[in-house]
Amino acid sequence: MVVPLVDSPQEAGSPENYNLRVARGWESKSVEAQQAEASEKSSKRRSPMSAEEAVRWRETESLRLSRQRVLQQLEVSQNPRHRKLLEDTLAGLDEKLKR
Repeated sequence: MVVPLVDSPQEAGSPENYNLRVARGWESKSVEAQQAEASEKSSKRRSPMSAEEAVRWRETESLRLSRQRVLQQLEVSQNPRHRKLLEDTLAGLDEKLKR
């Protein structure tokens, strides 16, 4: 049985009752996390990168994201051959990241 959070559709559309449709605490936690992330980013000011450093940083980020994607696929893969391929790919990405 579904119990509505508001008594009428008019209440659901009014701005003061916006939070009635959202789980209590969810919105504030999300805002808090976003603010913490923003303050971390602003506190970590870096000097401008050279063109070489930017290329190297982009390559590293690309490899890191590829590694993350392969790990996610490895978690759900059940075919032994596909798992072996993913493990080999992961080893190759780890080797490239070490360089």
